[in-house]
Amino acid sequence: MKEKVYILGGAQTDFERNWTKEGKNMIALLREAISDGFKNAGVTYDDVISLNQQNRVACFVGNFIAEKFVDQGHLGAFLTEIDPSFYGVPSARYEAACASSSVAIDAAQAKIQTGDYDMAIVVGWELMKTVNSKIGGDYLGRAAWYEKEGKDIDLPFPKLFGRLADEMLKKYQTDENRMMDALARISVINYSNAKRNPLAQTRKWFMSYEQARNRGTQTNPLVGGKLANSDCSQITDGAAVVILVSERYINQHGIHGKPIIKGYGHRTAPMLFDEKMADNAGSDFILPWTRQAVLDAYNMSGLTVDDINVFETHDCFTSSEYAAISAFGLTAPGKEYEAVESGLIAFDGNKPINPSGGLIGCGHPVGASGSRMLLDLYKQVTGTAGGYQVSNVKNGIMLNIGGSATTNYVFIVGEDN
Repeated sequence: MKEKVYILGGAQTDFERNWTKEGKNMIALLREAISDGFKNAGVTYDDVISLNQQNRVACFVGNFIAEKFVDQGHLGAFLTEIDPSFYGVPSARYEAACASSSVAIDAAQAKIQTGDYDMAIVVGWELMKTVNSKIGGDYLGRAAWYEKEGKDIDLPFPKLFGRLADEMLKKYQTDENRMMDALARISVINYSNAKRNPLAQTRKWFMSYEQARNRGTQTNPLVGGKLANSDCSQITDGAAVVILVSERYINQHGIHGKPIIKGYGHRTAPMLFDEKMADNAGSDFILPWTRQAVLDAYNMSGLTVDDINVFETHDCFTSSEYAAISAFGLTAPGKEYEAVESGLIAFDGNKPINPSGGLIGCGHPVGASGSRMLLDLYKQVTGTAGGYQVSNVKNGIMLNIGGSATTNYVFIVGEDN
């Protein structure tokens, strides 16, 4: 039987900040995030030294493409620059595009499940505001097959997820106005939720249903197919830290009330978007491997969608959140608009999605999004989400994708019972 993996705590930086304008580098970002995460979890640097002397602690760093944005690799080793307590601590970098910190979480939990470590420090981060949006969009094109889907294409990912919207319209024969209005409502929900989150990038921004619907205008220009600015997540600087511990650690320290990772799923779809669409021909789901990752997490946890109280999903674009609605099992495939129109996924609905604001509202520092989602599930289950707390949360689920839903990671976090 696998060991339980507990979430002890963590922290997120303010995603509104521009660290380059502040004259601060990745060391400052990491030092702040880790120090705040330790404080929240009740951990000290001396604890790290003590655990390392017993070979019971390791660090797991999630980052997508610092080699481009900040001209640096070998990122796991840089934790030694944060504090001398990290000298000698095993540490490595994990990468899977926008799911990079989910891979780090997966590796961390595996080491605890096998009994190798009692503490795993996971930090996801990205500094993206070091270049302009055109160059940044080109860098992010490496999350797709760059030579075939990214090179010499302006803003390749808006175009890919615009194609996802087109493919859903074609596959399900949904009324176009109905689906596009649902995407506009998804945007508004996420922007509205972000206003409740004091660390969200767009908490001071404005977005109305009228503006989100009026695509192709001067204030809401199209960026990829039918998708406009209002349908897009943000270019963001930030980091998120989560600290995972073993049941042995919990018992030794007399800790109570911490949630556990109840289930997870990890599936990889074909790399090319065209191959993904060909692969879904025999499935009801537009993204069948995303759906399978969700099913794997449900099966491992022994839970169903009926047991889930809150959802954090990868809304890099409104079309990706729309596809996630049926992948979670909230509606049948092709009926996702029903969950939007009925208010089911609104903050005060029965199955709220992205109370944090998601990637559209909270922000999307790509290497940090998975760890940020896990941290937000921790907050929801422990009742510490503040202004964006959902009532009576016992279990939450997150979906973090890399590329055009190539890498699919799902984690379920819930009360230990």
